[in-house]
Amino acid sequence: MKRQLSLAGLVALCSVAVVPAMAQDKIKIGVIVTLSGPAAALGQQVRDGFALAVKDLGGKMGDRDVEVVVADDELKPDGAVTKVKGLLERDKVDFVVGPIFSNILLAIHKPVIDTKTFLISPNAGPSSYAGKECNPFFYVTSYQNDQVHEILGKVAQDRGYKRAYLLVPNYQAGRDSVAGFKLDYKGEIVEESYVPLGTLDFQPELSKISSLKPDAVFTFMPGGMGVNLVKQYRQAGLADSIPVLSAFTVDESTLPAQQDAAVGMFGGADWAPNLDNAQSKKFVASYEAAYGGVPGTYAMQAYDTALLIDSAVKAVKGDLSNKDAVAAALKKADFTSLRGSFKFNTNGYPIQDFYLTKVAKRPDGKFQTEIVQKVFENYGDRYAKDCAPAN
Repeated sequence: MKRQLSLAGLVALCSVAVVPAMAQDKIKIGVIVTLSGPAAALGQQVRDGFALAVKDLGGKMGDRDVEVVVADDELKPDGAVTKVKGLLERDKVDFVVGPIFSNILLAIHKPVIDTKTFLISPNAGPSSYAGKECNPFFYVTSYQNDQVHEILGKVAQDRGYKRAYLLVPNYQAGRDSVAGFKLDYKGEIVEESYVPLGTLDFQPELSKISSLKPDAVFTFMPGGMGVNLVKQYRQAGLADSIPVLSAFTVDESTLPAQQDAAVGMFGGADWAPNLDNAQSKKFVASYEAAYGGVPGTYAMQAYDTALLIDSAVKAVKGDLSNKDAVAAALKKADFTSLRGSFKFNTNGYPIQDFYLTKVAKRPDGKFQTEIVQKVFENYGDRYAKDCAPAN
C-alpha cells in the first residue's frame, strides 16, 4: 500500500512539473507571403520586417522562444491553401501572418479560421471580412483596402481634377481600389481599365491615356506591374503632363527598379520612411543596416504585426490555450506602432492616420516616399458598422 501511495505521489508530482515545461514550448508563427515572381519584393519586405522585429524582441515573445516558418504562396490561390494547411497541420503554428494579395487571403481565410488559429494580415485588407463577415480570429495591421485609395480620390477632388483615368488589375483588391477612389471623387471617370493580374505591357492603356488627356491618372499596380507601368509611362512622355496618383505602385518595394522614372509621382499610405517619430526612425535605420534597402509600408506593417503578437502573448502570460483571452489581447493592440496612432476598430481593422506621399531621391542616391500632407486622421473604414463586436 505504501509503495502504491509513493508511486501515486510521484505521478502527481510529475504531472505538476510538466505544466510549466509545456508552457515554455516555442511559439510557432507561420508567415505566408509571395516570394517568387514579379511581386517577390513585396513578400521579402514583409518577411524581413517581421524577422527584424523578432530579432529586436530578443527572439522571444513574452518569456517564450519564437520559431518562424516561412512559406511562399507563389501568388497562386490553390497552392497557397496547400501551403497554409502545411503550416497548420505539419508545423502546428499558433499564428498565421500573411498574405500580400487579397486573392490569396480570400483563399486561405477559411482554412485558417476554421481551425481557430489566429490569422493576421500585414497587408491584404479586403472589404470581404471588414463588415458582416468579420471574425475574432482575423486581424489586419495595414488598412481596409479601400482606404489607401480613398486618399487619392480625396486629393483628386480637392485639387480640382475634373477628369480622371482609372487603371487597376482585375481582382478583388483592384475593384476595392476603384470603390475607394470613387468615394470622395465626384469628377468624370473618362475610362476604367481593368487588366489581368500580372500584366507587364501597358501600351494599349497608355495610348488611351494619351488620346483621352485626363487631368490625372489613378492607378494601383503592385510589384512588377508597377515597375513596368511607371517606366513605360515615363518613356511615353506622359509623366510631365498628366500627374499620377497611385497606391502601391511607387513605393519602397518598386522604387529600386523604377528609380528616376518614379520621382515626383504621388502615392497614398499609412506611413512613409520620413515619418518623424523616434521608433520609426530607429526602425528605418535598423532595416537599412540589416537588408540594404529602404523599408516600405509592407515591412513596417509586418514589424508592427510582430509587436502586436508579442503584446498579446505578454497579456496572457504566454498561455495561448484560452482563445478568447488571446483575441481580447490582440484587439487591445497594447503596443507602440511605428506609425504612431493605431488602434483596432470593432472589425479588427485599424483606425489610423493616412497621408499623401511623393517619391524623392535622397542625397545618398536611394529612393523613398516622403509625406506631403496628412489627408485623414484617426480614420476607420466604412464597413466596420456592419460588424457585430461579438461576431
